[in-house]
Amino acid sequence: MKVGLFIPCYIDQFYPQVGIATLELLQKLGCEVEYPQGQTCCGQPMANSGYEHLTHQCNSLFVRNFAAYDYIVAPSGSCVLHIKEHLHDPASETAAANIRSRIYELTEFLTDILKVKALPARFSCKVGLHQSCHGQRGLGLAQMSELVAAPFSKPEQLLRMVAGLELVELGRKDECCGFGGTFCVTEEAVSVKMGKDRIADHVKSGATVITGTDVSCLMHLEGILRRQHQPVKVMHIAEILNQTADEQANN
Repeated sequence: MKVGLFIPCYIDQFYPQVGIATLELLQKLGCEVEYPQGQTCCGQPMANSGYEHLTHQCNSLFVRNFAAYDYIVAPSGSCVLHIKEHLHDPASETAAANIRSRIYELTEFLTDILKVKALPARFSCKVGLHQSCHGQRGLGLAQMSELVAAPFSKPEQLLRMVAGLELVELGRKDECCGFGGTFCVTEEAVSVKMGKDRIADHVKSGATVITGTDVSCLMHLEGILRRQHQPVKVMHIAEILNQTADEQANN
């Protein structure tokens, strides 16, 4: 299975350890992984701001970088959703359509394609899972609590395979953190208040680590945690699923 690793630009620049953990985890699970060196931003910030007409070159470049792979995997639900819904290339539309059907967020890929039933990970902490909106409502990574339907969560399913990890029960498990991409810039006060409420739920539930599938949301929460001088850490789910006992002892 040949996998193209798509690492969003903000992860590459600010949280490279998440990209490394994703690569190592996929390799542990038997995937042949390549990182196309020419990849850049997928164009989501421009599209979300109303400038999708300026993303054509991003789209063409993405198709050139990833058309040859069996699957494309990324540790970011929002970027994956953008590609699934917006990737078009008039010069290579067949290739673009194939990519739209073969790109997966990491936990989605592990549960739906690799069908992982066990992990060698160990992480002895109380963990709160933040369900990001794009992943939950866009990609269907977890059931929405407002629906009268059987609950499920692909990220939670994987976290329960990690030895020593205690998943805390949140009061409002699928509430938005307030990041929302450019929303946190245009509506700063509302964004911060939503983030504070999300953190308060995790702290009240006893979490010492907040995890999730989108570094963008975690970055937003981490900034608030630092300003509040809270001892709670944030870690992308790839870092936890890739964690060993020795690695945790060194952190």
